[in-house]
Amino acid sequence: MSSSSPHNRKRWIIFATLALMYILVYFYRVSLAVVAGDLSRELHLTPEQLGTLSGVLFYVYAAAQLPLGPMIDRMGSRVVISGCGVLTTMGGILFSQADTLAGAMVARMLMGVGTASVLMATFTLFSHWFTKQEFGRVSGFMVALGNLGNLAGTAPLALAVGAWGWRNSFLVAGIVQGVVTLLVFIKVQDRPDDSQPRIDAEEPKKTGMMAAWREIFGTRDFWLLGAISFAWYGNYLALQALWGGPYLMEVLHLTRGETGSMLMFTSFGFIVGSSFVDTVARRVFHSYKKTLLAGQLALLLLMTAFLGWAEVVPQPLLAGGFFAIGLAVSSGVMIYPIIRSMFRVEIVGTALTSLNFYVLMGAAVTQQIMGVIVGGYGDRPGGISVAALHAAFLFPVAGLALAIILYSRAGEYGQLGVRSEE
Repeated sequence: MSSSSPHNRKRWIIFATLALMYILVYFYRVSLAVVAGDLSRELHLTPEQLGTLSGVLFYVYAAAQLPLGPMIDRMGSRVVISGCGVLTTMGGILFSQADTLAGAMVARMLMGVGTASVLMATFTLFSHWFTKQEFGRVSGFMVALGNLGNLAGTAPLALAVGAWGWRNSFLVAGIVQGVVTLLVFIKVQDRPDDSQPRIDAEEPKKTGMMAAWREIFGTRDFWLLGAISFAWYGNYLALQALWGGPYLMEVLHLTRGETGSMLMFTSFGFIVGSSFVDTVARRVFHSYKKTLLAGQLALLLLMTAFLGWAEVVPQPLLAGGFFAIGLAVSSGVMIYPIIRSMFRVEIVGTALTSLNFYVLMGAAVTQQIMGVIVGGYGDRPGGISVAALHAAFLFPVAGLALAIILYSRAGEYGQLGVRSEE
């Protein structure tokens, strides 16, 4: 198909529009790390409450995955993303005005539901606009662009908060969210026109919601993929969305601006890695599974830095370490072409959201349990001890080690190889 054909232009316009929405999703996920101290002081939050406030977005996001999957498959991505975008807009504006923990919790819950559909509905739509061979590349590219929101939630947000305050910064984000939601409703199209050939020549086979879930959750390798997805994203968001900020400020005594800049290196690494991880899978490992495992092993080694050795590393070298963490984290996007190849296109929306349940539960559970661990040391924001944070980071590190062992027993999926029992 010609790169200049109307069909090709249309699908890349849709890609760009959905990328704008996903950038905002990532911003909301990670933005608390930079403003954790401000929120704790202004809303009088304990470490446990701060962990719960951060985690609630991910709990709600995860819980929304199961009903959203069938909704995406039946109603279409455009309607679901647009409707959820309205909720995100409401949540962002409400969060900017919250003066109690309860108000902030409600706002974060709205953000969780509102952002829950975006990536999986986008990938479901891509299943109709891009071939299976293109899916790995385009999904990695989407995640790379989404990480611009991750960048926005680090040093740029720190600058904005310093200039305008955290409330005005989040109010602007809420308004931008509303504009992008309208753009999605106007520009996005679920499938190519009927005159276009099917992307994948698979015979349609209607599958009920319960039958789809039985097929998905009855697959052993789906559970193993879920385990490593849980640990992968739990480690990443533990660092980037919440506890990396207190660690850098309380243990390494960096300023808010320096903390935002350091976390930004992780975002850069994720963006760079997501851009070429599919190429690495094809040309180096010849396997999505092996690429995922290699990246997660690297992430495991790098995350041990927060058990102590990060404190003796020179700051320039530490910045390189944060960049390397981002590169290692980017291997996690391999879960999406794996799950796309594991199940039929008719239930791919349900399969993607079912897997994403584990991804977001990893983020939610990890952040909250780390808050409980820190709180168990009797510390409070502004005075968290080194020992408390070392103990807290041990939880995601140990979980990732176990998940790697489990997933090593999974089969091989994807166009880079056929399934094989091990």
